[in-house]
Amino acid sequence: MAIKELAKGYEPRDVEEKWIRFWDENQSFTPKPDSDQKAYSIVIPPPNVTGTLHMGHALNLTLQDILCRHKRQQGFDVLWVPGTDHAGIATQNVVEKSLAADGKSREDLGRDKFVQRVWEWKEEYGDKILNQVRRIGASVDWSRLRFTMDEGLSKAVRQVFVQLYEQGLIYQGNYIINWCVRCHTALSDLEVEHGEVEGALHHLRYPLEDGTGSVVVATTRPETMLGDTAVAVNPQDDRYSHLIGKYVILPILKRRIPVIGDEYVDMKFGTGCLKVTPAHDPNDFDLGQKHNLQVVQVIDDMGRMTQEAGELFAGQDRLECRKNILKVLEDQGALESVEKHKHSVGHCYRCNSVVEPYVSRQWFVKVGPLARKARNAVADQKTMIFPTHWEKTYFDWLDNIRDWCISRQIWWGHRIPAWTCQDCQELIVSVEEPQSCSKCKGSKLVQDEDVLDTWFSSALWPFSTLGWPEQTSELKKFYPTSVLVTGFDILFFWVARMMMMGIHFMKDVPFHHVYIHALVRDAQGQKMSKSKGNVIDPLVVMDEYGTDAFRFTLTAFAAMGRDIKMSKDRVEGYGHFINKIWNAARFSLMNLNEQTRDLDAENVEGLAHKWILNELEEVKAQVQDAIDEYRFNDAAQILYQFMWHSFCDWYLELIKQDLYGDDEKSRQIAQEVLLDVLSQTLILFHPIIPFVTQEIWSVLPGRKEQDLSKVAYPEKQPFFIFPKAAQEMAFLQQVVSAVRNIRSELNIAPSLKLTLIMKADKEDKLFLDEHSGLIKALAGLEKIQAGKEVNQPEGCGSAVVKGYELFVPLKGVVDIEGELKRLDKELGKLDKELTMIEKKLANPGFLNNAPEEIVQKEKNKSLEITEKRTKLSSLRQRLVDMG
Repeated sequence: MAIKELAKGYEPRDVEEKWIRFWDENQSFTPKPDSDQKAYSIVIPPPNVTGTLHMGHALNLTLQDILCRHKRQQGFDVLWVPGTDHAGIATQNVVEKSLAADGKSREDLGRDKFVQRVWEWKEEYGDKILNQVRRIGASVDWSRLRFTMDEGLSKAVRQVFVQLYEQGLIYQGNYIINWCVRCHTALSDLEVEHGEVEGALHHLRYPLEDGTGSVVVATTRPETMLGDTAVAVNPQDDRYSHLIGKYVILPILKRRIPVIGDEYVDMKFGTGCLKVTPAHDPNDFDLGQKHNLQVVQVIDDMGRMTQEAGELFAGQDRLECRKNILKVLEDQGALESVEKHKHSVGHCYRCNSVVEPYVSRQWFVKVGPLARKARNAVADQKTMIFPTHWEKTYFDWLDNIRDWCISRQIWWGHRIPAWTCQDCQELIVSVEEPQSCSKCKGSKLVQDEDVLDTWFSSALWPFSTLGWPEQTSELKKFYPTSVLVTGFDILFFWVARMMMMGIHFMKDVPFHHVYIHALVRDAQGQKMSKSKGNVIDPLVVMDEYGTDAFRFTLTAFAAMGRDIKMSKDRVEGYGHFINKIWNAARFSLMNLNEQTRDLDAENVEGLAHKWILNELEEVKAQVQDAIDEYRFNDAAQILYQFMWHSFCDWYLELIKQDLYGDDEKSRQIAQEVLLDVLSQTLILFHPIIPFVTQEIWSVLPGRKEQDLSKVAYPEKQPFFIFPKAAQEMAFLQQVVSAVRNIRSELNIAPSLKLTLIMKADKEDKLFLDEHSGLIKALAGLEKIQAGKEVNQPEGCGSAVVKGYELFVPLKGVVDIEGELKRLDKELGKLDKELTMIEKKLANPGFLNNAPEEIVQKEKNKSLEITEKRTKLSSLRQRLVDMG
């Protein structure tokens, strides 16, 4: 009876939509917390609700999906929790821009109506990224979808805040923070992106009060000098140590400020004298605290100069003030000199505005005690980081960590659960909204206006998504989670903070392993960015080549610790590979039927069958180890080599005689082995390319389970290990390949039958005789002559296989004179091309002015031509020797 056939061509989009729907409807990825299966769990790094799928997401999701699908195959009860992050600043910005288009601001709406508008935006647009997660085939449990501001997570956030406050680990205080004048909120150190900019170092002269001279300070921000409250020098600096305790007069404002001594001052930077502005530099703030200096704020929260900056500059924008103050300083003779200076400037990670250090009253987490435990957990290998070199970065950050500013001056987010009594100023921190003051019983309570940093709620993700603070069955079974797959850019933002919170509240690490994947770059190895115009859109790539081709490309290049160079050409290449799998499956199905039985180990005979089964056993073990060890690229390459070369190029060719012959028993064995090998190979491929494998699986005869995602990983079958068959097949392949190479090099038509003459000992002669039919069919031979006494004929192609000389007579087969002419013509062409390229590469104008990638392209072309020329010259000499 015939079986269902596959379509002639593979149409990815139709197949993908069909199986995404099938898995959803059948809840294929929903685990059962009360089952006795071993637990394996991953929480998705929650993409921003404002986001769209980019290359980083695509790689991250693909690797997590491979792990989850593979662990299901190994019999684990797998929970992969999906979700999105409310992304406080980013989401508020999006909605504010929308309001601005209508000529409105958030202040026009008021807080409650604005927050309601954000929720409406989230309901309308917030599922966009989730649909894209679905599109890439992520086998998450959609029944447990979470959002960082859903009711359960909000409860967890309030609980954590209150507990940390009661334990003295959250406090409120005046401190210098990073302030975005555009987003109008505090930012943590990690939300500030530093970049090199071309600036200037301004040398300013401050006269000594006693008239005995002056000191010169250097600054990149002359406008901040209006807030100077000291000049610092190093006590070890012989140039200035005698000035400690004296006073200088601040230019323009004529304020009297002290000269202080501190070893923090770098004697080699600038002039060795440091202006100290506690209100506008974090290091100066620390110096100010240490030396009890006055804090004078001269830039406000809008980036404008305050009244403290003096009448000349009050109300000016800080950058406008910079220009104006330099003119005044120059007029007063206080501007000593200006020199170009490249330096690092902090920008808001959301809007790219220059960040201002700013002293204000904020909420902080005292992270020291939490950080020590998070550090020790990795040092003691309770949590292991892969690749291991990221451990040093993790340790360095935790060793130098500052208290975490968690309050944000925006409206979208988790509002801080703290209320102030208007009657007695008592501060009440509570999970539930208090109805009256705990101290004076008054009812005039006002909640803190600020919201929590987005990363505060994200830090609870591994346990809040499992139901904490409720002691759920999910929490009991799936915490700690098994592995976190993430990019290095949020090692501090997120990973370290999850470690701190997980250990503190759950008394255990949040995950056993952290796998840090590399960046996806463009084909030239540059970071993708809109400004460079080199961004590759995953959705476009999936539309063009199919999701499986895209996933396989990402996996094939996901070497641990090595960035991926992505191009559409590479995806297109693996698209051909997906079609190769499809066509191999079509061929197989055309030669199977509904009566094809499962393979009986005792029936296996024949070199080809033993060899492919032996190969498959090796591949099964290698792929399992590779995925378990996060060597994703190795798993992909092992499978690629097996499918393309072993299965398609060799095995399918080797068994055609059995499938098409008259021997019923041989055909039946071939069908059984073919079905068994194809079935197991689809299972091995499934975690990487789920769609095409599922579609093929659905039409295989005799499959009891339709859902390939639920099929177990193939067991080891030691009775299918045939080392002798592997050795014999290697010999046969070398013989066939040697003849094919000779045929290819000399452009001998496949239809032209050749003769093979080969020296061989008795045992190998018997092998060649026994398999002569197979070798003749594969190599296009008419005759094989093997033995110890064979002689080399005149005019032949030759090779060495297994130490034996192999000859293919070519007299009368190849027009040697014609081939020599053809080769001479081709060599001449190559020489011309090479001369042109070498001239170009010897031209300094080209080397200095052409883009780097163009120069590299020419160099690569030169190498390719040189290599090709060497091969053709060698072939020409062989032809001369034959003649």
